Amino acid sequence: MKKLVFGAAVVAAALTAFTGCAGKAQDQVTLKVWESLSGPDEFIKQAGEKYTAKHPNVKIEFINVELGDAAGQIALDGPAGTGADLFAAPHDKLGELVNGEHILETVNAEDLKKEVLGACSQALTYQGKMYGYPVSAETYALFYNKALIKETEVPKTWEDLAKWVKDFNSKNPGKRGFVMDVGNAYYSIVFTTSSGNRLFGPSGTDTQSTNINSEASIKGMKFFQSMKGALNVPAADLDTANCDQAFSSGNAAMHITGPWNIKNFVDAGLDFGVTQLPSLPGDTSPASSFSGTRAMFVSAYSEHPEEAADFAHFLVSPEMQQLRFDLTGAMPAIQTTVSSPYIPGFLNQLDYAFPMPSIPEMGMYWEAMNNASKNIWDGADVKSELDACDAAILKK
Repeated sequence: MKKLVFGAAVVAAALTAFTGCAGKAQDQVTLKVWESLSGPDEFIKQAGEKYTAKHPNVKIEFINVELGDAAGQIALDGPAGTGADLFAAPHDKLGELVNGEHILETVNAEDLKKEVLGACSQALTYQGKMYGYPVSAETYALFYNKALIKETEVPKTWEDLAKWVKDFNSKNPGKRGFVMDVGNAYYSIVFTTSSGNRLFGPSGTDTQSTNINSEASIKGMKFFQSMKGALNVPAADLDTANCDQAFSSGNAAMHITGPWNIKNFVDAGLDFGVTQLPSLPGDTSPASSFSGTRAMFVSAYSEHPEEAADFAHFLVSPEMQQLRFDLTGAMPAIQTTVSSPYIPGFLNQLDYAFPMPSIPEMGMYWEAMNNASKNIWDGADVKSELDACDAAILKK
């Protein structure tokens, strides 16, 4: 397997720099940690055992709260005194969590920034301050089934992809040349990014203009709509579950998804590859994708904030990042070396990705753009849908 390095250099053993606080405490402490099932849970349990071996006075208690639910739940459980000390959440919830005063700033932020990927520290910085501890990075890329398409045939542009898919579909009844969840704003944002156009502006912080209905966005989503000529399937039948199933069963040549599906496709016995996204019309570089950072946040309501921060730092250490990769397949958030034939494709795409905005207005983006994407795919007027999306996000 190909070995790769995240960033410019391999991280030196930084564990001792991050584990001083809890070592001084002698009182028995139990840290409640919220995380998701299906891999992250096992990571927290195993990491907790290793941490307790170094700090016998600290016990880690895993509690299942799924990633997408944690921000809402801490707002309720935190003030009630029943919340977590430490919880996982995606970085686009950062503005909501900071404005609600639910989380604490990162301890030793400047030191941590030197160890983690730049995209991760950027994603966790809000109004000049860093919050949380990144435990994984992610973006999505183009998967291809080598039994259906040769590596040398994988299209470099979206226009060529549409042409290839039409030809493939005509020659292979019952199979599809390409699938993606067309009603998912996580993926459809790709088609609005031509010529550097970005949601909420270049830094993702413009609360006056979404750019979702800009000229570049309208042009890109019109091209997105035109692709139905190559993939003539209603949006309702192209949800994530159906697309994943089509690819894992060997009935789709190409698919856009993320590293969370690597294990599923390996287990399905597929011979597949991962590469960067095709370029949009008029552009020469791969299309830009959202990048995400999964972080552990110290609750502002915790009675043990020092210990919680220290355990969070421990999760960012090279040893724990390797453990997380082994258990979940997630891309490490630090500069470290792992072995995988698939991660290089995501790293290549990460060079063209941009962090999901983390301002509170981002909370309105998902439903509005999901609906707009589905409607546009199914033939609705592009400008009208994007104008409505803009209005919904900014509550005009």
